[in-house]
Amino acid sequence: MNTNEAIIAAFDARAKRRDDRRDFFKAAGTAAAAVAATSMLGGCFGNSNNKDATPAPPPGPPPPTGPSDADILNFALNLEYLEAQFYSYAAFGTGLAANMLTGTGTQGAVIGGRKVNFTDPLVSQYAQEIAADEVTHVTFLRTQLGTSAVAQPAIDVGGTDPNGAFSSAARSAGLVGAGVAFDPYATDENFLLGAFIFEDVGVTAYKGASPLLTSKVYLEAAAGLLAAEAYHASLVRTVLYAKGVATPSLRTSADAISNARDSLDGASDDDQGISPVGSQSNIVPTDSSGIAFSRTAGQVLNVVFLNKLAVDRGGFFPAGVNGAIKTSAAN
Repeated sequence: MNTNEAIIAAFDARAKRRDDRRDFFKAAGTAAAAVAATSMLGGCFGNSNNKDATPAPPPGPPPPTGPSDADILNFALNLEYLEAQFYSYAAFGTGLAANMLTGTGTQGAVIGGRKVNFTDPLVSQYAQEIAADEVTHVTFLRTQLGTSAVAQPAIDVGGTDPNGAFSSAARSAGLVGAGVAFDPYATDENFLLGAFIFEDVGVTAYKGASPLLTSKVYLEAAAGLLAAEAYHASLVRTVLYAKGVATPSLRTSADAISNARDSLDGASDDDQGISPVGSQSNIVPTDSSGIAFSRTAGQVLNVVFLNKLAVDRGGFFPAGVNGAIKTSAAN
């Protein structure tokens, strides 16, 4: 190789080394950019492989499901309107005051209702005591709910209409025939049977609703209302049981009402009448563990709507109830 060829070869070798270095740094720069981008993404999305990354915040509580506490208390208020009107008319001959009926939803009138001419002083006293409690329940729930309290819906507590709620309930129990009215205001015994329809249902309604409440304050209130309704139910069942000793047909009628309620609220056979169980009385209807049973809101509405289907009105509430809970269960 001559001198010129050697010089050319040296320049070529240097140029190749320069190109190799350029390619190396170019590749290194690309890799560095990729690492930087990955680090930025890890910082944004909480890459678990990046020890210096800020951890993602813990997930918040799941959104609430099911009815709210106000929905549940308003459902109870509808039932208390019904009981208060029935007992108030039966004991005192008058219904709730006008200022106790307002609220959200459609306000309705009361169909029927009148004072019972009691012949048994004890039944009269019991009726007055329960009536006073039920009216107070309405006041209490309305106070707790404030401006969100529902208005009283239309209520049927009449006793002379063969197609009225009491007559339809009695007919479903086999107490009266077609076209015959059942009047809960006619006698002491009829009043007790009418009361028997409501009180047992009220107990199971509060027991079923209590576990759904999230506020301890409302839960304590519901427990107190449940206890009061249970006292009322036991009082009514005790008097019916005692009178049924001399008049077996009265005890049979109460059992028939229990069976009718059972036929409305589903396939279970939880409801109980007042007939003795062996040698024991049956004042407190409990299961094998000595515990009272519960009804869902839909099952409660089955009984007061007098319907086995999923409907939004009927029976004692001819235009339905006010509030978010308003449809009976499909049984």
